[in-house]
Amino acid sequence: MKQTEQNSLYQELEKMSTKQLLQGINTEDRKVPEVVAGCIPQIARFVDEAVARMHRGGRVFYIGAGTSGRLGITDASEIPPTFGMSGVFIGIIAGGDGAIRNAVEGAEDDSVQGWKDIEAYHPVPEDCLVGITASGGAPYVVGAIRKAREAGMLTASISCNEESVVAKESEIPIVAVVGPEFVTGSTRMKSGTATKLILNMISTSVMIRLGRVKGNHMVDMQLTNQKLVDRGTRMILEETGSSDYAAAKEQLLCYGSVRAAIAAMDAAGRGEAREKTEND
Repeated sequence: MKQTEQNSLYQELEKMSTKQLLQGINTEDRKVPEVVAGCIPQIARFVDEAVARMHRGGRVFYIGAGTSGRLGITDASEIPPTFGMSGVFIGIIAGGDGAIRNAVEGAEDDSVQGWKDIEAYHPVPEDCLVGITASGGAPYVVGAIRKAREAGMLTASISCNEESVVAKESEIPIVAVVGPEFVTGSTRMKSGTATKLILNMISTSVMIRLGRVKGNHMVDMQLTNQKLVDRGTRMILEETGSSDYAAAKEQLLCYGSVRAAIAAMDAAGRGEAREKTEND
């Protein structure tokens, strides 16, 4: 039996108090980070190979069905606002965008449609595909992985069962066996948490390796609201050593990003220093 389908370690959930339910869920959730830690060598291999390909113009595609697809889309959608890069991480879900909110009957069972959905983005050999399927056997994902390998793309997978089909088909299988779910078979729980952690690790590490973080700051983030403008202004103050909040904010809004504002202020500072030296 697949690990994701094993019977819950907890019985008669309907008879538990709210506190007992929450404690049980939390007990199971605490097991996930340790399992993910064991996947770091495979995650690192994918990140390194993906970065090399992205330096040559490649992209990272996530593909999944149901919860797995939604998690991929969520992670990909955070890249532009957080790191200021568009079109480099692309999330695809079985059943199309309508499946983000509502289940689409039989979508994950179509072994041909996954690759068709990727083809809409005109994939090239420098691209990478991460197939996400907790069970490790969703035909929509497995079929896409097979075709992607034939096309020369780098393929990885995230699954939660040992010896799964998708793990065997992908070049870099990332397998997080988190064990039975609190509610038997509900892979949106521990399996979903493991998947989210791994996706966070992949995308964040890739963006840092591509130079989209300075120190520990998101210097290319999009300034889409006042909270982010304030955060960016404080980043500038920290990076430049200035205490003039109003001037830093003005520079941020003028140049549109923390990186550009800091560069402009540094250049202005060097110019002033050079002028002072010449006058002396």
